Amino acid sequence: MTTTLITGANKGLGFETARRLVAAGHTVYVGARDAERGRRAAEQLGARFVQLDVTDDTSVEAAAKAIEADGGLDVLINNAGIETRGEGNSVPTAATVTADQMRNTFETNVFGVVRVTHAFLPLLQRSAAPVVVNISSGLGSLTHLSDPDHPAHFYPGVAYPTSKTAVNMLTVQYAKAFPDIRINAVEPGFTKTDLNGNTGTQTVEEGAEIIVRMAQIGADGPTGGYFDINGSLPW
Repeated sequence: MTTTLITGANKGLGFETARRLVAAGHTVYVGARDAERGRRAAEQLGARFVQLDVTDDTSVEAAAKAIEADGGLDVLINNAGIETRGEGNSVPTAATVTADQMRNTFETNVFGVVRVTHAFLPLLQRSAAPVVVNISSGLGSLTHLSDPDHPAHFYPGVAYPTSKTAVNMLTVQYAKAFPDIRINAVEPGFTKTDLNGNTGTQTVEEGAEIIVRMAQIGADGPTGGYFDINGSLPW
């Protein structure tokens, strides 16, 4: 039996990924900050709930101990993420972004990934086929955002893309350091979720496809890569 933890899994892509992996036979832990929402989601899914706030050391350490006591972990999906908004619900641009907005975004999207990965590495290293999937974004691609002919080039925000570029670098460095763990970053695509005010152009079912696929790779699967549903992406 494969045991999987998904952070931020009480809604959106995390919830749909959990649903699909439960159906595939995984024992899934729904990680959520809000205990009531997390328990409700876990009940709906036939999953287990673990309270987990990726910005809080105590919460993450307690979750790691609880999952270890239940038998360990095989797959970690770092899904929890935010997009900090400024006045009028606008994304902070190069002209308006503040250090506090950057710090707030990084606390969840980058430091949260480090905090959770660090806490669960000992459990993953005991697994026969450990996997880590980091939810990145196409907006994290320096190649695409610096290409005037690419659709992502128009995006003016600073904090969110920068955080996802950092997630990509974390993915590369962790993958090199732990060659026995399959560690990859994925781009779900522009999906209708609360993160973007449900303005996305695809469904959560479509967005979750690459996450589910990479969560189920075997020991001979890729590592240290950056993928969307069509294959590798340029950094």
